[in-house]
Amino acid sequence: MDRTRNSRRAPHLAGFALGIMLTVAFAALLPGGEPQSNAQDPQKIFQQAQQDLEAGRYSQAAKGFREAIRLDPESAAAYSNLGVADLRMRRYKSALEAFEIAKRLAPQVAGIDLNLGLAYYQAGKFRAAIPHFQRVLSADPGNLQAHFLLGLSEFMIDAFQPAVQALEPIAPQEQDNLDFLFAMGIAYGKLKQKYQSAAAFEKLIQAGGNSPHLHLLLGKAYLDLYDNQKAEAELIKAVVGDPPLPFAHYNLGVVYQRRGQLDRAAAEFQKEIAVSPHGPWAYQNLGRVDLDRHQAQQAVLMFRKALAINSKLPKSLGGLGRAYALLGKHDLAIHYLREAVKLQPDSANLHYQLGQIYLKTGNRESAQREFAKTRELQTALRQKQAEKLLGRLPLPQIPTASSGANQP
Repeated sequence: MDRTRNSRRAPHLAGFALGIMLTVAFAALLPGGEPQSNAQDPQKIFQQAQQDLEAGRYSQAAKGFREAIRLDPESAAAYSNLGVADLRMRRYKSALEAFEIAKRLAPQVAGIDLNLGLAYYQAGKFRAAIPHFQRVLSADPGNLQAHFLLGLSEFMIDAFQPAVQALEPIAPQEQDNLDFLFAMGIAYGKLKQKYQSAAAFEKLIQAGGNSPHLHLLLGKAYLDLYDNQKAEAELIKAVVGDPPLPFAHYNLGVVYQRRGQLDRAAAEFQKEIAVSPHGPWAYQNLGRVDLDRHQAQQAVLMFRKALAINSKLPKSLGGLGRAYALLGKHDLAIHYLREAVKLQPDSANLHYQLGQIYLKTGNRESAQREFAKTRELQTALRQKQAEKLLGRLPLPQIPTASSGANQP
């Protein structure tokens, strides 16, 4: 649910390569057992797999660690390094499974928690990542990587105060880190700490020079502020990066999508897919563009590609429901809209769309239930917006028998 709830922000920071992964090679965790022939010696197989991992031969490394595990099923190091290899290949599910087993075998090793947290982070499961980084910091309060990743995880779920609390202790070491400065600038801004926010963005510009990465971060910041003109100007400078920066074309596509320039948006999303074929976001937004262009069958294809990467995307599930509704496949439309509502029950729009389909199929009772939920959510949203604008009004004062001169 975290990734979807924050799909506005997830393409901003979650996709950047952090380069923070540990290979657990502590002597106590290395494969043991009696020496066998070289072909069956788990230590030699492990060492060769580790060499493959360090050399970037991830598929070969994973194969070696699996063989080491077959020969020594109690090897926490082999499981942990298998997770690292899978994570490098973006096989998030298998990486998490390997790290979880490593953690059960060696619960005392904080490095495994750091890897587990990073795997959840890169899979977009930010809330699940947080306890692992907290455990690392409990054992090692000065761990810079854990502070950084904990702060970004909190940032990704809009927990801005905890994000600042996690990131501030490492500020002296991160004054040249563009992602760090970006997150701090946004978080301070959301907390109404204008001076600190302005200072962070000033440092961001100083540190970034004229690099495409800086223009990408500034473009994303303007996107958050809905200043589409400035966002476009920055992102046009970001897409010229060599090698291409992930999410540069994606965010430029969002600018054009907001403006209703659908063909230009689609072209940018296609370019993003060429740069980052393993991310669901460009497929999802391309599906939404296809819906707006009344190309329902093509939208189905795009949403299915997004869901093949991450099956828990309410916007893709809801979009798939809308596409099937346009194709007259009402049973499929209801199925996918209901799945979307399960993941995002506070979406008035999803409840309304589901109600519309129920109405078309003659199920008036279910339709009325969904419309009632829509009204309830819309009313709550209006109240929340009013409170933000006006502040919550105090309760009216009710006179009591001891409250003054009007007593009988």
